[in-house]
Amino acid sequence: MSTPSIGHNAGGAVLRIEARFFNSLAKYSGVDGLARKLELEAGATVGDLIRMFAMPVPEIFLVLRNGRDITPGLYQGGVVREDVVLDDGDVIAFSGPVPYSYGYGAPVV
Repeated sequence: MSTPSIGHNAGGAVLRIEARFFNSLAKYSGVDGLARKLELEAGATVGDLIRMFAMPVPEIFLVLRNGRDITPGLYQGGVVREDVVLDDGDVIAFSGPVPYSYGYGAPVV
């Protein structure tokens, strides 16, 4: 995992987060169900999670951090802020396109 500069005394610090997988991305959660509790090194990012679960970035349409949308702009597959640094206790939710949504070609009104 990439660890950005987070301070001289952060070595060995651990974050406890939860990753959740919805819609077409549910298959990437593994055999433990749709939510995974994880321990990661301090400084871990959303991109680290994407790589950990081998999710193809073009299939990611929505990323929520503690219920807040952190995807940039209009929902478009493959545009993800991978550089967002995770905090202890974060709940990160990944979703593919929702049926009958913009991601499936429905017009935005």
